[in-house]
Amino acid sequence: MNEPLVQRHWLTLAAPKAAPALATSTVLILGRIWNANGAEHSVGNAALMVVLATGAATAGAFASTGRGGGDGVLAGTAFATSGALALAGVAGYADGWSLPILLWAVATAVAYGIAARYWRTDRRDRTAHERHTTVRREEHAHVERVEALRAGAQIEAARAGAAYAEQLATALITRATLPGYDPAALTRARLPELPAPTEHQ
Repeated sequence: MNEPLVQRHWLTLAAPKAAPALATSTVLILGRIWNANGAEHSVGNAALMVVLATGAATAGAFASTGRGGGDGVLAGTAFATSGALALAGVAGYADGWSLPILLWAVATAVAYGIAARYWRTDRRDRTAHERHTTVRREEHAHVERVEALRAGAQIEAARAGAAYAEQLATALITRATLPGYDPAALTRARLPELPAPTEHQ
């Protein structure tokens, strides 16, 4: 059972590792662009971002405590949105780079901490799947080997039986053609007769 080898590009492998930093950096850059376009010290804009961030956090809290244990993906998305809105609000409202950069570093570290947990789980699941696949492949290969040996033994037994039957038939024919062969003499001498052929139904 041969499986095709897939060689993935290094960008495909590196993209998930860079995603948290790219996401927080994008939010920081957009916040600073917003700052340069009039959001600096704007109470209305700051209040809007506070309301949006609080709403997203509340939605995340409701999603995580819903019936049946909640929806983890929805809760994580809501909390990530809340953090992004808070970071964008601070980056847009603050007049310097110190606080936005500090919050960006904290948000990036938290994002990588959360992502590392999912990466570990994914790696564990992938390893378990590969082990399970290997075990099943070995079991199938073992079954195939056993069946091949059994079929080979049956073929050899059938071939040996056919060769024996052919040799016996040749011997009987040869004996019948010998000069002076008298089947009645065998009967008179009370030698055992060959069994009559039986038909298998």
